[in-house]
Amino acid sequence: MVPDRKATLTILRRRQVEARVGLRRSAIYEMMREGKFPAPVRLGERAVGWIESEIDEWLAARVAARAGG
Repeated sequence: MVPDRKATLTILRRRQVEARVGLRRSAIYEMMREGKFPAPVRLGERAVGWIESEIDEWLAARVAARAGG
């Protein structure tokens, strides 16, 4: 998915993602390996971050799955 050029692109760091989704680092990385969680964007040699809108979409999909829709 290519973000809308007019939309503000926000990057979340790991601790922010953990707080947002309620999962710890190990669960997030395991789900990424399984292709069930958005992949991070490399920000530097030892830094990654997640696109906020992708995390929001992932959460919305989880809620929709729970609701059966």
